[in-house]
Amino acid sequence: MDETVQRNIVVSAVNLRKGGTLTVLQDCLLYLSGRKDLHVTALVHKRELCGFPGIRYIEIPWSTKSWLKRLWCEYVTMHRISKTLPETDLWLSLHDTTPRVKARRQAVYCHTSFPFMKIRLQDFRMDAKIPLFALFTKYAYRTFSRRNSFMVVQSVWMREALSSLIGFDKERIIVAPPAFRPMEIPEGDSGAKQGMTTFIYPSTPDCHKNFETFLEAARILETRVGKGRFRVMITVKGNENRYAKWLRKRWGAVASVEFRGLLSMEELARAYADASCLVFPSRAETWGLPISEYLPTGKPMILADRSYAHETAAGAAQVAFSPVMDAEALASRMQDVLEERLEAFGPVEVQAPAPPYAPDWANLFDLLLS
Repeated sequence: MDETVQRNIVVSAVNLRKGGTLTVLQDCLLYLSGRKDLHVTALVHKRELCGFPGIRYIEIPWSTKSWLKRLWCEYVTMHRISKTLPETDLWLSLHDTTPRVKARRQAVYCHTSFPFMKIRLQDFRMDAKIPLFALFTKYAYRTFSRRNSFMVVQSVWMREALSSLIGFDKERIIVAPPAFRPMEIPEGDSGAKQGMTTFIYPSTPDCHKNFETFLEAARILETRVGKGRFRVMITVKGNENRYAKWLRKRWGAVASVEFRGLLSMEELARAYADASCLVFPSRAETWGLPISEYLPTGKPMILADRSYAHETAAGAAQVAFSPVMDAEALASRMQDVLEERLEAFGPVEVQAPAPPYAPDWANLFDLLLS
């Protein structure tokens, strides 16, 4: 193809409005805004969320009102839009669903790990949206998946799981790890000034994050070693939702637990600096961001024995993996850190992903357009 001729690309991301998924959209469009060989149209919730130059924007704010409207947007509205655009060389959906559109080639970026999580009855009681979204996403991953030339995931474990779930060829699932802006973590004292060991688990109060196992482990450890020997810091206040209120009611009396609430980036960096150990027991993640943030400190981490944690922690120096729902085992690993017995902690080997692999947006679009 004549490289002087612009190719037409559509990026659809009408459901990405916050958090890590919005960052993916922003990074993607920032890269594409510098590509003079591409004519880019972006379907977004609001242009103000990602208004980079050189891109044509189509706003569809109503698609987030309900799942029914989301499906209508993906399978009806986008089809109508696609017929009004110049011939599209690549349509990249950045949010899990494969739209029914007119394009020479399609690809979908799959963020969500919920379809691979074991759902519990308690999840429906705490926040029905999460298990229902898990079921919805499992359906979304399958629907029209054969229209895609490629699917894109952030991790090797998810490539394997997605291929098994929907029968999509692994040779056409691209692993594209997320690019993180390094956090500037100041020098810390790891709790020495307070005379106690500090464990931190920074995350949102969502039921799949499994704060209950961490808090129960804190209670168990407190009964073993006494009060004032350690502290546990979580970024939950206790009034955010039903799950947070339940956590506060059940473990709020544990003296070693601090319900800190949401921290700013500066506060989180300071908390990482002062912490002795990161604990990350989440039941399901595509990529555990706090693991990546904390890893450069070189300090111990206790992580859920899940595929995502093994992959995200690659390159870390001192890691112990604990069964995800076993509070007694987690308390024992925490006691190891408290008493400076780190025989159960060790390095995590770095393994290069098998192709197709894209370490950055340039490599990813080279694969998608090849």
